[in-house]
Amino acid sequence: MISKLHYISQGNTVEEQLYNIQKILDNGCNWIQLRFKNGNTKALHNVAEKTKQLCEQFEATFIINDKVDLAYQLNADGVHLGLSDMQIKDARAILGTQKIIGGTANTFEHVKQRATENCDYIGLGPFRFTKTKENLSPILGLEGYKNILNQMEQHQIKIPIIAIGGIDLAAIELLLDTDIYGIAVSGLLTHQPKITTTIKEKLYVNI
Repeated sequence: MISKLHYISQGNTVEEQLYNIQKILDNGCNWIQLRFKNGNTKALHNVAEKTKQLCEQFEATFIINDKVDLAYQLNADGVHLGLSDMQIKDARAILGTQKIIGGTANTFEHVKQRATENCDYIGLGPFRFTKTKENLSPILGLEGYKNILNQMEQHQIKIPIIAIGGIDLAAIELLLDTDIYGIAVSGLLTHQPKITTTIKEKLYVNI
């Protein structure tokens, strides 16, 4: 099952990454996407291996950003792929049908592409400006999500949409009014891990 709350990991070192992931898991988040762009191959493998152990301990889903080979090597739960990363069909051939593959989208055309590629969920954004990611795609805002979700309904495209990019606590309720499936956050939980419970209560209130 795709969680409604995804944590995108932060930290410039292995130690910072693991510290942040540990405290997020301690506070009840059950989906970790490891994103460690600053680390070399050895550091990335180190943090990925330890993150997998932590996720197993907390029974959380462990997703690796971009690195399909590493996800295969460590038997992670899946990968998240950007539009310029490996194609989903190629990742599926490597990882198999039982692993989770998420894909990034910024427009309705991207959503249609991802749906055709049969990814398991779509990370749609950015909602607002965020410092987390370089080379940011055009900002969607609330109206952007509404328009894309309306087009999905018209075309009968059914796939979990995860809003991402600059999401704060006040924005969550606004986004939920658009009928998105869930959210992905990074800095919000890194700096305020204890609000994980509050966010989950908002996301799961209608289940």
